[in-house]
Amino acid sequence: MSETFRTEHDTMGPVRVPAEALYGAQTQRAVENFPISRMRFGRGFLSALGLVKFAAAQANQQTGTLPSPIANAIETAAQEVMDGRHDSQFVVDVFQTGSGTSTNMNANEVIAARATTLHGKPIHPNDHVNRSQSSNDVFPTALHIAAARTAQETLLPAIDALRQTLEAKRKQFWEILKIGRTHLQDAVPMRLGQEFGGYARQVELSQARIRKALEDLYELPLGGTAVGSGINAAPGFAKTAIAIIAERTGLPFREAQNHFETQAARDGAVFLSGALKTYAIALTKIANDIRWLGSGPRCGLGELQLPEVQPGSSIMPGKVNPVIAESVLMVCAQVIGHDATISWGAGSGALELNTMMPLIAYDLLESIELLAAASRNFEERCITGLEANEVRLRDTLERSLALATALTPEIGYERAASLAHAAYDSGRTIRKTAEEQSGIAPERLAELLDPTKMVGPA
Repeated sequence: MSETFRTEHDTMGPVRVPAEALYGAQTQRAVENFPISRMRFGRGFLSALGLVKFAAAQANQQTGTLPSPIANAIETAAQEVMDGRHDSQFVVDVFQTGSGTSTNMNANEVIAARATTLHGKPIHPNDHVNRSQSSNDVFPTALHIAAARTAQETLLPAIDALRQTLEAKRKQFWEILKIGRTHLQDAVPMRLGQEFGGYARQVELSQARIRKALEDLYELPLGGTAVGSGINAAPGFAKTAIAIIAERTGLPFREAQNHFETQAARDGAVFLSGALKTYAIALTKIANDIRWLGSGPRCGLGELQLPEVQPGSSIMPGKVNPVIAESVLMVCAQVIGHDATISWGAGSGALELNTMMPLIAYDLLESIELLAAASRNFEERCITGLEANEVRLRDTLERSLALATALTPEIGYERAASLAHAAYDSGRTIRKTAEEQSGIAPERLAELLDPTKMVGPA
């Protein structure tokens, strides 16, 4: 963009705007008022904002409040915003007016400028593009649309792919026995497949929680205008516009049951963020377990062999680290932090408006996108290539003192504990110690200490 300027006017007076910019005076004021960060709304939110303006123009046309030539020009310009043709024109910082008015006006001005060119006559950002709307219902509507679409199109498929791969590992590892661990101490035997089945179920439940949380976001506040009363919105506008949004997205968006609730509160965003946080916690558990089980290769647990994706050290030759799992853990930490911010932001609603909507929207969408990318990468670059170290698994299983648990029905808890202590002190296995000290017949002892009988049904 050149350094030449043109003069635009708004209700506060003249403003110098970059000559080639599609946006106008109110956007430029916001650029100057909020030189806070480099954070800008991304593709998902801008596409949703364009869709709101597209649907509003059609609804205003159908309700007879906007002439067809003007509505058609706005629709074409809004479609260009949806398609990403004008992303560079969205220049307002995330840290701005809490209602998102600056970003809404950024969209109104960009679309009005393009529509004016297309129509050949002036189209006004407020009177035409923003007709029947307010920033107070447009912004949360775009938030809901963007979050629901991004979750449906990117996150849920990525979670499902991870779940399927963990389930495949459950089947692959089902016949492999290992020692379980509680409190990071040896416990009773289990199947490696059972461990991975637990991970798959965690992911499946997280997926269901996110789907449930999306239900709240399908209620859209569009049509409530300034405070929820719908002042200046044409009769039938909300129903018509939201039906268009539902048709264009293929998602079951519907008009808010209570516009005052859905404009004053961001509880739906908090609920979804909580589901995302829960998934992040599940991923943290899984990624940490994978790191522990793959630790070594000689001096750690060494039960899993992780794919080698890059050298692990600038000083130690041959070292390979669990870097994919580590990247997942950092994403999870970010999402958990975002949840705290979203919760605080949603709690900052006052009377008829929440005034931290831009930050809530930014963090919620980033959480969805980060979890989608991390899930996909974890599945493709780590979980898919996992292999079991069966020699190591058999060795640790045989050496575990927890096998004494299987003897308690036969000789009682205290005698079994005594055998475990004796085995530990001598450095021998439970099997060898029990052969000498338990008094159990060899055939019966072999039956009791058969690990396959300790791991539950096949």
